[in-house]
Amino acid sequence: MTAERELNLAEHAYGQIRRMILERELPGGMSVVEGRLADHLEISRTPVREAVMRLAAEGLLTKQGSRSFAVRRVSAAEFFQCMHIREVLEGEAIQLAFGKIDRSRVTELREKVIALGQSPEQTAAQWQLDDQIHLMFARASGNIVLTKTINELRTLTRLCEVTYPLGRVPASTVEHLAILDRLLDGDAEATKTAMLTHLRNVATDCMDILRGG
Repeated sequence: MTAERELNLAEHAYGQIRRMILERELPGGMSVVEGRLADHLEISRTPVREAVMRLAAEGLLTKQGSRSFAVRRVSAAEFFQCMHIREVLEGEAIQLAFGKIDRSRVTELREKVIALGQSPEQTAAQWQLDDQIHLMFARASGNIVLTKTINELRTLTRLCEVTYPLGRVPASTVEHLAILDRLLDGDAEATKTAMLTHLRNVATDCMDILRGG
């Protein structure tokens, strides 16, 4: 097997295992068995091992034993801490990105929000759209460290959200439209306010779930 082939398989394994974690095919706390994953993906263990190490470095997997890993569980306290930091960083990203985002891109995202908002269930397509909206500002900011940090925090909060489904598709649809509409209005402060309102509502709904409310 060539080095390029091994690299491609490792990248494939990484993408598939990451998707399985974020879509809860591998729920929090579940042991990750390289052999079973290799069989499932129909590839050898070597690229799976590389993918597992990469996911562990990103915080999606945690060390379980000397040579084993498990899908990371995100505690309630860690979730709320992440959401607070996201408010600060995503608000800053909006300020830095304002005037740098193509209007047609915003209009395209708005159409996707409306289309996907017709389904009450959180789908993979909706998660992808959520990523596109939130990371749009970070990427347009031009700050690579800011983008990387926001992406890592989003991954951690999503781990908690897939463990405790919030059923927020209708609410998120309205909130995402508010963010995009304020952006189209050309109002940076109103866009930031809409984003902070959205993030705080997510945190509040998660708190209600955790409290059994």
